[in-house]
Amino acid sequence: MRKVTTCLTLLFSILFISSVFAQKTITGYVTDSEDGKPLPGASVKAGEIRGAVTDKNGSFTLKNLSENITALDVSYVGYQSASIKVSGNDELEIKLSKSTFQADEVIINATRVNDKTGMAYTNVSAEAINKQNLGQDLPVLLNFTPSLVSTSDAGGGVGYTGIRIRGSDATRINVTVNGIPYNDAESQGVFWVNMPDFASSVSSIQIQRGVGTSTNGAGSFGATVNINTNAFRQEPYAELNNSYGSFNTFKNTIKLGSGLVKDKFTFDARLSRVSSDGFVDRASSELHSYYLSGGYFGKKSFVRVNVFSGRERTYQSWNGVPEAKLRGDREGILAYIDRNGIGEKDAQNLLNSDDRTYNSYTYKNEVDNYRQDHYQIVSSHNLGDKWIFNLNAFLVRGLGYYEQYRTQDDYSSYNLPNIVVGSDTLTSTDLIRRRWLDNYFYGSTFSLDYNSFKKLTASIGGGWNQYDGDHYGQIIWARNAGNIENEHRYYYSDGTKKDFNVYGKLYYQFTDKLNAFADIQFRQVSHRISGTDNDLTQLAFDESYSFVNPKAGLTYRLAEQSSVYASYSVGNREPNRDDFTSSTAGLFPKNESLQNLEAGFRTQKGIWAFAANYYLMKYKNQLVLTGQINDVGNSIRVNVPKSYRTGVELEGAVAFSKFLKWNANATFSQNKINNFTEYIVDYDNGGYQTVDHGKSDISFSPNVIVGSQLTYSPKTNLELALLTKYVGKQYLDNTSSETRKLDAYFTNDVRLTWTIKPAWTREISFNLLVNNVLSEQYESNGYTYGYLAGGALTQENFYFPQAGRNFLVGVSFKF
Repeated sequence: MRKVTTCLTLLFSILFISSVFAQKTITGYVTDSEDGKPLPGASVKAGEIRGAVTDKNGSFTLKNLSENITALDVSYVGYQSASIKVSGNDELEIKLSKSTFQADEVIINATRVNDKTGMAYTNVSAEAINKQNLGQDLPVLLNFTPSLVSTSDAGGGVGYTGIRIRGSDATRINVTVNGIPYNDAESQGVFWVNMPDFASSVSSIQIQRGVGTSTNGAGSFGATVNINTNAFRQEPYAELNNSYGSFNTFKNTIKLGSGLVKDKFTFDARLSRVSSDGFVDRASSELHSYYLSGGYFGKKSFVRVNVFSGRERTYQSWNGVPEAKLRGDREGILAYIDRNGIGEKDAQNLLNSDDRTYNSYTYKNEVDNYRQDHYQIVSSHNLGDKWIFNLNAFLVRGLGYYEQYRTQDDYSSYNLPNIVVGSDTLTSTDLIRRRWLDNYFYGSTFSLDYNSFKKLTASIGGGWNQYDGDHYGQIIWARNAGNIENEHRYYYSDGTKKDFNVYGKLYYQFTDKLNAFADIQFRQVSHRISGTDNDLTQLAFDESYSFVNPKAGLTYRLAEQSSVYASYSVGNREPNRDDFTSSTAGLFPKNESLQNLEAGFRTQKGIWAFAANYYLMKYKNQLVLTGQINDVGNSIRVNVPKSYRTGVELEGAVAFSKFLKWNANATFSQNKINNFTEYIVDYDNGGYQTVDHGKSDISFSPNVIVGSQLTYSPKTNLELALLTKYVGKQYLDNTSSETRKLDAYFTNDVRLTWTIKPAWTREISFNLLVNNVLSEQYESNGYTYGYLAGGALTQENFYFPQAGRNFLVGVSFKF
């Protein structure tokens, strides 16, 4: 923690030093090139730190700019962006031309926020992502954004990866791709492994923290991640990207684009392969994906068709490392083997493998094998000077299984009779099973956008989607098969989930300084599940929910580059499939509700920029693990009446010179359940023993998260960066027990980017990324459970260790 305190002290001392290097002021106004109308809300960017938004008259002022700023980047949704060269104290008249080619931005504009929304958000550009896009998944590439913690089952950032934002897991983070919902409808989670190398097709990402603005798909309870893949490129292009790194990690990517053909058409394509052995034993990944896009640009209408697919085959590393193994405690390992009845082969694997790379699975085909295909039609239609109508449709097709070797499973667990061999009756056998998912997800989204170019901007939108999913299991081999049919199906269930939402939102400029934002959404969800679950329990659920989610905010401009804001939002979220299927009598899950207050301050001056955001997220009936189990021994989540998250997010940036820049962020928070009761399964007497913990910490919610990016560019084509991340301790459950936690960790990565432009090609880039350069030993995820047996409490903790020092190196050719 001392390292973090020193880092923050230095950062915020620098941020408030007088900007002695800032010398010039630039003013101007932005208008429509045809009719001269002012364009309020246009973005004027001066370097990476400074920027402004035009007022209702289209005017802007940038004071005390560094002499290093030589150009302004000006953009407005629906208009052609422009780069304007500047020198001294200029007064500029900037005219932008309407462009159908900017329709990609128009389509996602309805689901994104800006500085007038009164919410905390971060924009991530393709340029920032590409600097370290060497094969690791998107959660790892977003690791240095505020309040975000990433994790990797395989330990190296390839395969199964995940994110938490403000402590909220993936099931509470709404993800859209081109405004179209991506979260799995049943689990509400996001499986990034099904999107291998998707970062190579991303043009921009916006992360909204908290409830965020109304969007399509699952309810947001921690954040919203809006991904845009579409970007208009007027000239033809081709790219070849290759990288190699630790754990035999490879990434090969080919990208092609036609540019603008006959002033109306564009075509883009990508083909990718990513493979890795993983840091953890046998945690290999073989990932393939493609992306195809074709766009039509008419005078008033735009249509784009996207087809993309991902196929993954990953060796399972879903089980963590037992605590005794991680600590190198041989006596504890032997005790773990004894109390869990682990067989000889698995016991030897546990005893003889490396303490940090141990994987409990040894069967050669213990793999997850899944394919997901996406089909999108996105369109935008100009209905006049002030109205734009966007209409989209989509289909997602998913199919795959995970395979497992099972030792001495009972026949009865698979709806099979015992086998009689002579005078012996066999009640169990070794077998191999596959559990399948076979699903379709389809629907439509729309928005009607209005811009008066004066005081009012408004949007009405919404969407409808339906998920049809089959779950079933097969036995493909058994040691003592008897009369078992080939690919015997031992369970089958189907689920249908329908989701409809409609929203309206508006921005209104009351005065030159005061802007208001309002947003209200109505969402209706129904979820039907029937059939037999994998534990052979009968399923019969048919639940419906109706939610009203209002949001409102105010932004007040204190000075030309300083503003304060506040917003209040309400979110509601239905239980997921496992909450229904694992529920037990008397503990049927209720929907969760959230009230979210955000308030903050943003300012820019000279060579620095600073932002502070306070948040309070009050939950009602949040679903958490309490230790309770259902009739077949599966853990269940239970509603707790009251819980909350509150904290302060700080962001700062400073340009010491045109060579040296620093961006940093820090989150300090409290994440509490008001009154938590732990349930401990009592195998001696049946039932539970309970422990009242009073106010306790919510699991996996660090009180401190700090990210830092220090970049040095001695030449325009060379950049060296030090990337630092600190994550405070996290508890594995909701008891605040110091014996069940992830220790705090502090990692440092080094990134080198070198670009050359030889005569025979447009550009060649060389990238080197050394992760965890100081070889910090840390674990980013884990789980725990406990029980009473033999008069003693046993607590089993498991951890997911992350790799020590490792590297990735890549070369990119652009033609």
